[in-house]
Order: sequence, then structure tokens, then C-alpha cells
Amino acid sequence: MRNTSFASMHCSLAQSLEVIGDWWTPLVLRDLYLGLSRFDEFVTDLGISRNLLTDRLTTLMDGGLVVRTPYQDNPVRYTYALTDAGRELIPILMALTAWGDRWATPPAGQPLHFTHTTCGHRTTPTVTCSECGDPLTADDVSPTPGPGGRTAPGTALIATVLPNPEH
Repeated sequence: MRNTSFASMHCSLAQSLEVIGDWWTPLVLRDLYLGLSRFDEFVTDLGISRNLLTDRLTTLMDGGLVVRTPYQDNPVRYTYALTDAGRELIPILMALTAWGDRWATPPAGQPLHFTHTTCGHRTTPTVTCSECGDPLTADDVSPTPGPGGRTAPGTALIATVLPNPEH
């Protein structure tokens, strides 16, 4: 169960977490990407309760990350699929998986490898600069306030601590 809502925070990360910020949601998104599409498949793979899964899928649909399509009429049953917004989250989950492979590897080793189908090579997902392609690290990125930065819940730090190069 979610204990806190970030809906009132003026922060893109907080707004993202409002949609995907619980333990189960990234796993549901992962399973969708890996090819699961039916409710019972998620329950079986994740061991998640039906009520909790219903809540997570509803949140993902309301957030525009997942769509459902009926595949059976009596009783009505659905398949679930990632939307474009949901598919855009997958590289982020891949990078988080790569972090887990490095810093929190399961005892038996990496459970999953990624192959870049464009070049055919096994890859370790990284976050890179959109301009030059270099990998990004905490030490070589300088955050500055954007047009929405203001003193508000979730962005007070941005308005009070970070330098604003536009002033």
C-alpha cells in the first residue's frame, strides 16, 4: 500500500513516482516488456495478490502507461500492453537492472542479459548524454533550475540551493 502521495509536489520525479513509485509496478512493467500480457500470468510470475495487481494495473492505465484489450467476453478478460509512454520507461528499468547486477547481484548471478538487436551485441544499459552520447555520472552533471523550478513542495531545494544561470 502507498503511504504517501506525491501528487501535490511540483517535481517531475515526484510526479513519475506517483505513477510508478511502489515495489510492484516496475516488476509489472518488466513482465509486460518480457511478454506477459494476462492478469493470471502476472499473479503467477510475481506472486502478487489479485487486489494489489488490480490496483497497480489501474494506476498504470490511469497514468497512460498500459492499455487493456478484452480477449474474452464471458467472463470478460483482458490482455495488457505497454503504451508508448510505458515502453519509454523500459530503458530506465534496464539501467536500474544493470545497477542491480553491479551492486545487488542475486546469489546465483545475473538473471537476465540484454542484447542490442541493432548491432547484435550483449549490452549493459547505461544513461548517456542526449547530446554527445557519453555516459552520465553524478560527478559530471550540473543540475540547474528549469522554467518550472520554484519554491514549492518538491522543488524548494531547486529554488533555494541550486544556482540559476539565467540570473
